[in-house]
Amino acid sequence: MRTAILIPARYASTRFPGKPLAQLATPWGPRSLIRLSWEAARRVPGIDAVHVVTEDARIRAAAEDFGASVIMTPPECRNGTERCAAALRDGAVSADVIVNLQGDAPLTPPDFVTALTGALGADPARQVATPVLRCDAAHHARLVADRRAGRVGATTAVFDAEGRALYFSKEVLPFTDPAKPLPDPVPVFHHVGVYAYRAAALERYAQWPESALEQLEGLEQLRFLVNGALVHCAEVRADGRGFWELNNPEDIPHIEAALGGGA
Repeated sequence: MRTAILIPARYASTRFPGKPLAQLATPWGPRSLIRLSWEAARRVPGIDAVHVVTEDARIRAAAEDFGASVIMTPPECRNGTERCAAALRDGAVSADVIVNLQGDAPLTPPDFVTALTGALGADPARQVATPVLRCDAAHHARLVADRRAGRVGATTAVFDAEGRALYFSKEVLPFTDPAKPLPDPVPVFHHVGVYAYRAAALERYAQWPESALEQLEGLEQLRFLVNGALVHCAEVRADGRGFWELNNPEDIPHIEAALGGGA
């Protein structure tokens, strides 16, 4: 399967305007978030092309400055999946599988992505694949702390015994009673914001209207579930590697620490 990684990057983030250009401390000196995400994409084996996909000239200039290929897409795109679909529709990218590696997840290990392409290759019924990471007690506590502080942080996933997604939420699901000991293993899975789509599924996505659940949660992948598309949740392991997405400015120290550039 020909596979391309697209990195959607939008300047006008509601929670963190200009987020793709935010500078993080790293062992190699300051790096923008979009550059770190591009470098993460380039480490994935078996990929035929990597492109930054944006509507903003500032992001385009910054990405081209560090050597990235850039595809410009319409400003009307409401989310990263629509941006990937626009690049495919306009002929700017040609591939059997499109990987959406979101520009706020530079800690994504290469094997998280290869798990998705492998999942699609293993079953032709799977139209979309996305990774899920079982929380340990500390990770779960950080998710709960974000929600208690009123921060919209990481997304959680609920899926069936075959890995078919049932729901995604910015709430911490399933609910765990704080008055009781936390089950071991923790039954909560952090949804890692990476997607692998078959090209046909991505084309259909662009034709469907935005769903009510998608609007309420602010989660683009719910459009697939509402329209009956089979989304496979591939369980991945952190194996001691720090993983966190940059959803809010408060997340920067976590990511810098994981990169080895924090205080």
